[in-house]
Amino acid sequence: MWNIHWEVQRYDGWYNNLLYHSHGAAGSPLLRLLPANYADGVYQVLQEPHVPNARKLSNVAAQGPSGKPSSGNRTVMSVFFGFHVLSEILAVEKPGCPAEFINIYIPAGDSMFDPANTGAVVLPFQRSKWAVETGRSPNNPRKQINVVTGWLDGSAIYGPSHSWSDALRSFSHGKLASGSDPKLPKQSDGGQFMWKALDPSTGQGGSEGIYDFGNARGNENLFLQAKSIAWFRYHNHWASKLAQQNPNWSDEDLFQHARKRVIATYQNIVLYEWLPSLFVAGYKQHVDPSISTEFLAAMGHSLATMVPPGVYRRNTTCSFQPVLKPDGKESPAFRLCNSYWSRKVRRAWDVDELLLGMSSQIAELEDNVVVQDLRDYWYGPLKYSRTDYVASYIQRGRDLGLPTYNKARELFDLTPCNQPVLTQGTCSPLLQGVADLYGKDISKLELLPGGMLESNGKPGDLFSTIILNQFLRLRDGDRFWFENTKNGLFTKEEISEIRKTTFHDVLVNVTDVTSADLQMQVFTWNAGDPCPQPEQLKVDLLANCTPMTVLDYFEGSGAGFGLILVALCCFPLVSLFIAWIVATFRKRDFKKLQKKQNPSMRREVSGEGVPALEWQGPKTDSNLIYLQLQPDKIIKVLDSRRAVLRSISLKNQQQVDIVLSINKGNKALLLKIPKEYDLVLLFNGEADRSDFVRKLTNYLETNGLSLSMSDMTERTLLKRAVTKERRKQILETFFRHLFAQVLDIEKSDAGDLNFETSLKAKESLNCELSRAEFAESLGLKPQSMFVESMFSLADKDGNGYLSFREFLDILVVFMKGSPEEKLKLMFTMYDIDGNGFLSKEEFLMMLRSFIEISNNCLSGNQMEEVIESMFQASGFQDKEELTWEDFHYMLRDHDRELRFTQLCVKGVPEVFKQNMSNRVSFINKSKTNGTTLRQPYLYTEAQRTRYQRSKVYQKIQQFKRFVENYRRHIACVVLFSAITAGVFAERAYYYAFASPATGIAETTFVGIVISRGAAASISFMYSYILLTMCRNLITFLRETFLNRYIPFDAAVDFHRWVAMGAVIFSILHTGGHVVNVYIFSVSPLSILSCLFSNAFMDDGSQVPQKYYWWFFETVPGMTGVLLLVILAVMYVFASHHFRRISFRGFWITHHLYVLLYIMVIVHGSYGLVQQPRFHIYFIIPALIYGCDKLISLSRKKVEMSVLKAELLPSGVTYLKFQRPQDFEYKSGQWVRIACLSLGTNEYHPFTLTSAPHEDALSLHIRAAGPWTTRLRELYSPDSVAEIGRYPKLYLDGPFGEGHQEWNKFEVSVLVGGGIGVTPFASILKDLVFKSSVNSKILCKKIYFIWVTRTQRQFEWLADIIREVEENDRHDLVSVHIYITQLAEKFDLRTTMLYICERHFQKVLNRSLFTGLRSITHFGRPPFVPFFKSLQEVHPEVWKIGVFSCGPPGMTKNVEQACQHLNKQDQTYFVHHYENF
Repeated sequence: MWNIHWEVQRYDGWYNNLLYHSHGAAGSPLLRLLPANYADGVYQVLQEPHVPNARKLSNVAAQGPSGKPSSGNRTVMSVFFGFHVLSEILAVEKPGCPAEFINIYIPAGDSMFDPANTGAVVLPFQRSKWAVETGRSPNNPRKQINVVTGWLDGSAIYGPSHSWSDALRSFSHGKLASGSDPKLPKQSDGGQFMWKALDPSTGQGGSEGIYDFGNARGNENLFLQAKSIAWFRYHNHWASKLAQQNPNWSDEDLFQHARKRVIATYQNIVLYEWLPSLFVAGYKQHVDPSISTEFLAAMGHSLATMVPPGVYRRNTTCSFQPVLKPDGKESPAFRLCNSYWSRKVRRAWDVDELLLGMSSQIAELEDNVVVQDLRDYWYGPLKYSRTDYVASYIQRGRDLGLPTYNKARELFDLTPCNQPVLTQGTCSPLLQGVADLYGKDISKLELLPGGMLESNGKPGDLFSTIILNQFLRLRDGDRFWFENTKNGLFTKEEISEIRKTTFHDVLVNVTDVTSADLQMQVFTWNAGDPCPQPEQLKVDLLANCTPMTVLDYFEGSGAGFGLILVALCCFPLVSLFIAWIVATFRKRDFKKLQKKQNPSMRREVSGEGVPALEWQGPKTDSNLIYLQLQPDKIIKVLDSRRAVLRSISLKNQQQVDIVLSINKGNKALLLKIPKEYDLVLLFNGEADRSDFVRKLTNYLETNGLSLSMSDMTERTLLKRAVTKERRKQILETFFRHLFAQVLDIEKSDAGDLNFETSLKAKESLNCELSRAEFAESLGLKPQSMFVESMFSLADKDGNGYLSFREFLDILVVFMKGSPEEKLKLMFTMYDIDGNGFLSKEEFLMMLRSFIEISNNCLSGNQMEEVIESMFQASGFQDKEELTWEDFHYMLRDHDRELRFTQLCVKGVPEVFKQNMSNRVSFINKSKTNGTTLRQPYLYTEAQRTRYQRSKVYQKIQQFKRFVENYRRHIACVVLFSAITAGVFAERAYYYAFASPATGIAETTFVGIVISRGAAASISFMYSYILLTMCRNLITFLRETFLNRYIPFDAAVDFHRWVAMGAVIFSILHTGGHVVNVYIFSVSPLSILSCLFSNAFMDDGSQVPQKYYWWFFETVPGMTGVLLLVILAVMYVFASHHFRRISFRGFWITHHLYVLLYIMVIVHGSYGLVQQPRFHIYFIIPALIYGCDKLISLSRKKVEMSVLKAELLPSGVTYLKFQRPQDFEYKSGQWVRIACLSLGTNEYHPFTLTSAPHEDALSLHIRAAGPWTTRLRELYSPDSVAEIGRYPKLYLDGPFGEGHQEWNKFEVSVLVGGGIGVTPFASILKDLVFKSSVNSKILCKKIYFIWVTRTQRQFEWLADIIREVEENDRHDLVSVHIYITQLAEKFDLRTTMLYICERHFQKVLNRSLFTGLRSITHFGRPPFVPFFKSLQEVHPEVWKIGVFSCGPPGMTKNVEQACQHLNKQDQTYFVHHYENF
């Protein structure tokens, strides 16, 4: 820029005044000539009733006819040039933040805005932007911001900032950028801050037809747009001219020289042509040129009174061009009300014609009247397409805190208009009507209405003085004014040349007109000037104004918004459906895997059969079956896999009855089965059915049986068929009345036969049970020895069925018979040959029939050993047969058990069970002198009488014990909840009452409070939930003093609890944002630009973004939706049900937590509402978790060699592998293992069954799911032989849990169920080892309760217990084994097994079933009596530790027992449990 030798004036107006740098700068506050007139003296505006309604004032003061010409013949060119000047030095339309409204309330019945007389029309009016440092006190009242420079520096041409100017430039030849037509500026691309309000006449919006100017509102109407284009052209005219004169100049040289010349010309025209020159003066540094608030009112309204209702356009030949109306008819001129934000200027000559038309058209009279196009049809704010210009200016004056009319007159030494003068009529007559609105108190009259009423053929004295004062200050205070020779901008010759330049010259240079086509003074039109207007325009000559419309921002969005909400709610359902599909496939694969390992034992029948569909009832699907006609008068029914479903015996029948259907294709066939349920067959057609009937006829003839056939409709056939379900109902009635006769039951309980249908009663009484139905009623298999013996005994007539009477006879003996009668019945049952003696073989058969119910848990040698011991104990060792008397003598000591022995029949109604008073424990109560004997009799109740306290006291005591037992848990939960609630409350309070002044709380109070509060809680919970998964840290800390205050063992439960809390807050957060999205979708851009200044710019387009933009086109929205999807997947797959079915699904989906945290970080990083805060909570837990994870990863890299693998019964896999170096652990701890040979790297937790003193580690893993089943298959002998070695394992751990606390109690109770006994295997071995080496431990006694279905289920544990029994020299361990896979406690078979077990233990001091010295019980453990007896056995112990591991049902029973006993003020039980 070597050709620029002057100080280039800044675009933003800064440093024009070297003493006061910000004077006149863009963004500086407006100047007040008088103190602010606010209601509170600070910022609150005057409102009704202190001041009149703005619309009423407009109606009184500004209403009147149009069509009166200007008294000074001022042209419309002068008017719109004035508006251009006003936009050059003043812009206060930018709304303030937070958004504040002083709305215009329309009087009811207003002919324009409320023709329906609703009284509910309110036109919004938003207050201007203000300086944030103002409005704090009466000494510092609010000051509004002027967003453009206050200098006549061409900011309306070049923009109020350097970046704005750069956006307007082409950077070629010093010109401003043009479009395809070089005479038109380039259209806005939406990137520049050009106002793009909707065209109120058409509703058109967008950037098309909007040109880029230095003035944001340069496209406000066609006529101001034409002025802006003229100055655009004038700059490019000078740039071209300078380029021709100086071809070596750079683009910057040309641009700055042209800019300097254009600004000087603009200053000259404004002050010396448009505004008559009255004074001549030099630059004055101390003059404040800032735009005053009073100038805004004076200038804006003075121009408004001269605005015509329409504008002519003409060509160079003085031909005034008509304009087409919307109805296709012609109008003489553009209607002003239909030209706001119009996109009609498309050609260069359109601009020329408008400029020529404005130069020839006379403006409206300078009076108080404002044309209807401004007063009723000014383009509206926000969702209203129209508003009142005058009322808006009145509200703007109140927003600015303008002084009263009289105080302004006094300031400029004008005579105030007071009450006496008013009554004398020396002031404007219109003042009287306005004074009525002010209660005839003229002192309250505001500046704007007072000043406008002064105008009467010329601007009033007050407004004229204010305007003149402002422009003089502008000139005198501008260091860069073109006439200031000290700034070095121009020489005196150049200044003289500029002074001679008029707007006429400008127009000649920028249009295709000659000098003769325009008058020399384009701002006035005098007689003799070229091209006079046809006539003064009036409203009735022009097109009608388009009426006001009200935009509905949410129109058409309701359905879509609702669908999105439904979709959000469906995320969990979809995830649930996916999880269900995954679970279904996993179950199918698992079943295949199980079948592969355990081939089906179902009997299959070779050979084909007759295919048919079996109809089983109206609500049951028909199944494909095959019928085989066997030679021994048996019809076998096979399923699709040829497995036997049913065998139908025809041996006791002479005739077989079938019924054929005679309609619907003749497909159905009913095969009647006496004393059983019928067989209903459906064939493909009559041909298939006839073929079966033919085969059946031949089969029956061969076996000497006859066939009876009948027919009926298919509906009747199906109705008469005795289906399996109907047979079940008959049997229910059978058993109900059977027990009603055996027991003393009221008929109301049993059901009176008189009230049942005769058919049903007949069916029930005549019903006979088959062997299969009899076995099912006893819960046994039909081929069971016990069933064979019992059925043969009861079937007196030998017809193969039990009648009502036969069953009743056998049932009476067991229900009401004496012990002798029951023994006699058993003796008869097993006296197979009926010789009156029971041989050892028959005794063995009896015992074997009992053993069947425990899965044949005894070997043949064991049973023979039992018989020999029983014979020997009774003195019958020399006998081979027993008489009835011998048999009774052998069981003489068990009358008590036999007295309560019954035959347990399935389906006995509860009401009958309540009448059976036979609930007596098998536990012996042996007393010696009133004292309890040795410890095996722990179940003995206390002998002393206890004082029974009230239930209220028990509840209080239970609560106290609960608090004492879980005080650490309660403290942690309360503390965590308090912090969560605290961060919620802090953010909620902040955004409700203390947030930055963006106005978001006023916009969406409920939504923002809930969403931000919930977001803070989520950030806290999702961050610190990581600590619950720091297993290594937890294992370390639980060995420190912190374990006394923090329940580290409950980390997983706490993890679940925090996760559930987090998902609740996530739902709250989502709900809050749903409210926010709706409110933001119906909020205008003026509000949204305050709330989200980084995302929105108020460009006047009004229409906000649609709801879907918030959900799917913003970073927070998209990540929020993705977070909901991730959470739905993670939470569903982490549920207990799906985690058990598909651990791999849980493993994979839970690793989405990495993506979850990434999304959370991205979600908040956009800073749409607030700056990111997640890191405040996240950094510390993330670092801790990362270090903990690194420790685990360092261990996971080490391969563990498996030393031994063994497949144990009940699907248990035993793995023994090397112990890593420096691997220290405690009994009861667990590890996580992975096996890459399975094709997955997922880790599964298992408790170590090895003791800490052992050199190797061992695990016992039950094949309960796909992974453990495949692991069992992998370590099977065949697989190992195929691979050639044991597959290696990866180890992570050890990790601590509550079971390792067993040694911190003097007395500990270990309860293991199923595979849950694994931690206790390690504990028992550790205890015995420590005892053998005389290690000092606090624990003095351990009671181990092993609950198992059969003793064969975990035979490996029996070996460990046997080892413990052998090494336990100090009687530290007391073992009790409960076998649950037996019939009810008082069933005949269980009673006999119990007798054998007690006899065997008495004689050989070991269990008949386990071979251990431990006591074996049948049924489930009675925890309450057991724990109660411990209080008596150990009265000196204050606290007993109970550790349970097993199925949830068992641990729940243990917990309930502990809670029950903790109600009492005695020794209390501390329960630690783990479920699998």
